[in-house]
Amino acid sequence: MQMKRNGRIHYIAPEFGTSPCSIQGFTTRHEGVSRPPYNSLNLGTNTLDPPHNVEGNRSLLARAFDVAQDQLVTVRQSHGSDILVIDEPNQDYAHFLSVESDAIMTNQPGVMIGVCVADCAPVLLVDPEKRVVAAVHAGWKGTAAGLVSKTVAGMKALFDCNATDIRAAIGPCIGTCCYEVDTPVKQAFLQGGIHWEGCAEPSGDGKWRLSLSAANRELLRAAGVPDAAVQVSEMCVCCQRELFFSYRRDGGETGRQMGFIMLQP
Repeated sequence: MQMKRNGRIHYIAPEFGTSPCSIQGFTTRHEGVSRPPYNSLNLGTNTLDPPHNVEGNRSLLARAFDVAQDQLVTVRQSHGSDILVIDEPNQDYAHFLSVESDAIMTNQPGVMIGVCVADCAPVLLVDPEKRVVAAVHAGWKGTAAGLVSKTVAGMKALFDCNATDIRAAIGPCIGTCCYEVDTPVKQAFLQGGIHWEGCAEPSGDGKWRLSLSAANRELLRAAGVPDAAVQVSEMCVCCQRELFFSYRRDGGETGRQMGFIMLQP
């Protein structure tokens, strides 16, 4: 992954091949219109940032990639395991903003799908053979529920994708350096069948430091996505104050960056 600029927008760009069928990236907090503590490219609609600021920021992102703002599709995230599937053109994509879901998949070109995060892991998926993309919001609850694995399974069931053809990118999220969790989180991961020692390290007194990236990489591997096809950002959003929003670092009053992906028209 590398930092790129498209128009005014700075973003972290994973590469999915020399002849990509998709455009994808993870935004930073820079180059928007929002004021502190949401400065400046806050893309989250579930914040106390004035709505006109968020709309302006979303318009900046869409325009940077020559997309109409109403073709930028996000949902009402709830830390659940529901998946929104868009498999036909829609006259009004804006209504999806009220749909409760934590992952989106589509085979529709020219539709930019995205998930908003401020510590959670944004995961982007593409099958360049079947021309299907997905965006997943993977906090600890969604990770424990195996949401990214369910998304791969959905791509296979609904669009006849082959897991070995899927390419994945896990974007910047909170790292083990800053993410301490307790026993209920461990129990949820164990119940979800995730190898706890592979993604968490003890920090004493019933606490562990959790790697959402490692856990979601394990889920992708278990779903059949090749290790070599998974890119992982090593950037911790909590540490990188100048680049990213962090819910934990900022005490809940903060903006949201976005992981986005779109099939080329």
